[in-house]
Amino acid sequence: MSSFLFFSSFNMIIPELPAYLTSLGGEDYKGLIIALFTLSAGLSRPFSGKLADKVGRIPVMMFGASVCFVVGLLYPLLSFVGGFLFLRFAHGFSAGFTPTGASAYVADIVPFQKRGEAMGIQSLFGSLGMAAGPAIGGWIASIWPIEILFYCAAFTAIFSILILTRLKETLEEKESLRLSLFKLDRTEIIEKRVLLPSIILFLSVFSFGVVLTIVPDLSAHLGIKNKGLFFAVFTLSSLGIRLLAGRTSDRHGRVAVMRVASAVMVLAMCSVAFAESKAVLLGSGVLFGAAVGMYSPTTTAWVVDRSLDRFRGRALATMYIFLESGIGVGAVVSGWLYANNPENFRLVFLSSGSIAFLGFLILIFIKRDRKSYHSHHQ
Repeated sequence: MSSFLFFSSFNMIIPELPAYLTSLGGEDYKGLIIALFTLSAGLSRPFSGKLADKVGRIPVMMFGASVCFVVGLLYPLLSFVGGFLFLRFAHGFSAGFTPTGASAYVADIVPFQKRGEAMGIQSLFGSLGMAAGPAIGGWIASIWPIEILFYCAAFTAIFSILILTRLKETLEEKESLRLSLFKLDRTEIIEKRVLLPSIILFLSVFSFGVVLTIVPDLSAHLGIKNKGLFFAVFTLSSLGIRLLAGRTSDRHGRVAVMRVASAVMVLAMCSVAFAESKAVLLGSGVLFGAAVGMYSPTTTAWVVDRSLDRFRGRALATMYIFLESGIGVGAVVSGWLYANNPENFRLVFLSSGSIAFLGFLILIFIKRDRKSYHSHHQ
């Protein structure tokens, strides 16, 4: 529930931000709306991973949700281009902390043979929030001024925090928070054991950054009024498949599921590229959602499989660093390729499909992941 409210909070405002930034006079900076957010999220991951392993999972989750609250209240106050871009950067720290703590928490309380399924349930609620957020946000923005939308996003985060106060910490040997924990060794930034799944994730979520940045404009271009509609469709489509994908990966291995996921992502991007009507665009949204719903819980379970228990936070943080970089690079590259010119839609989405195809090629050459991986590491 807490994850659901957390993801709703910062996704509520996304579909309205390109138009809002344009109204402040910053239409040339659309690519930065997502890119700055993912940059700070990525930068904060090594810290959140280390703190989750040292101080505890719950404080890390609470810090992230608190950032959502404070920044939500500040958007209406800093209503100029520089102020807005600064807040997008600050807002990203929320996503850098909460999901790292939450994934580590779930991995702590779930037995190994149900890991894929549990990650499926967790990502299910996260993405329910990602779907509900933009849909509710679009509705609020159509009735009330955008300031009200920012306040609603802030208060949604408060409820997320209240739920966390009821949870029991799962980290057994806690240390107290001190400044020296913020000093990172080179070895503490990236967990080498999980590089392979992380790189493949980067190639998959590149398309996600493209979709977040360009689809609101493409929707408007095709005459779709609610810019959050594509987001709602792809999220709903990703929901049904998450539990199934997580369970299937518990049974048949992570790589098998990832191959299917990346192939579907390539199809989805090609389909968006040639969308000339609302129906085709939303149909592509269903494909895109299926791909996201397959790779999301599967990658998380694969990363936890390959990590050592005492570095679980760091391993998950590494995965999220690649996740954020993929989304951020996708957002910047697509904003630059698109250049506010509708003739470039096809180029943008075909490029993004080719990046996803690269991930598919790598997966074809990986031998199946060993089922018994876990026993080697205990």
